[in-house]
Amino acid sequence: MTCDLNDQHALVTGAGQGIGEAIARQLLASGARVTVLGRRAHPLQKLVDEHPGRCQMVLADVANESEVNAAFAQAVSAQGAINILVNNAGQASSTPFMKMDAAHWQQMLAVNLTGTMYCMQQVLPAMAAAGWGRIVNVASTAGLVGYAYVAAYVAAKHGVVGLTRALALEYAKKGITVNAVCPGYTETDIVKTSIERVVEKTGRSADEAMAEFVKSNPQGRLVQPQEVADAVLWLCGKGAASMTGQSIAVAGGEVM
Repeated sequence: MTCDLNDQHALVTGAGQGIGEAIARQLLASGARVTVLGRRAHPLQKLVDEHPGRCQMVLADVANESEVNAAFAQAVSAQGAINILVNNAGQASSTPFMKMDAAHWQQMLAVNLTGTMYCMQQVLPAMAAAGWGRIVNVASTAGLVGYAYVAAYVAAKHGVVGLTRALALEYAKKGITVNAVCPGYTETDIVKTSIERVVEKTGRSADEAMAEFVKSNPQGRLVQPQEVADAVLWLCGKGAASMTGQSIAVAGGEVM
């Protein structure tokens, strides 16, 4: 996919691996200057080293407001106002609802929902002043349907979808679009860890555990991070100017 993002400054959260890394690479390939944000420097450094002068890193836990504020200030100071924000940072953890404690609930909301809010508050004033901006929130099919044993994660991702719709309306006349992409099970370290957990807890083989993850996808496979990145790139371009408030499932037909 081609899209001209020259002279645009994009910030991608959770960019050290998986979907976030694929998105950052796609934006860089399309000409954008990209700030990659994460909690740890090491996973981000490879992107910085591969794209000197066009990619920088900032460190923050998106659930920590003061860290987010400092990281965005650093990004703007180095590369100018942020025109494109991709909220990809997230965390998934499973537990039966009646075994879930308040700490688990709050952690899922803090990382997946509140962190998204903190980051959007950092960029919206400058986008509104410029009369142009693109925000893409990486939600999940869990933001569109329910899944057992991940109630807090599902609630948080539904919140991301709702927040996306609300801000799309609030900023519709200011040249800013706010959309979400909702991947199904994607071939990332998070899914790999989930499969390992299933094997450990149930005694199933890795292939049997994998079959449980892919059976919900009518295409019978895991989504690839690059496929999600392609959807994000399109939403960031001029051709998607009329797309706002949408939650696009990238899930092989699982959600229609």
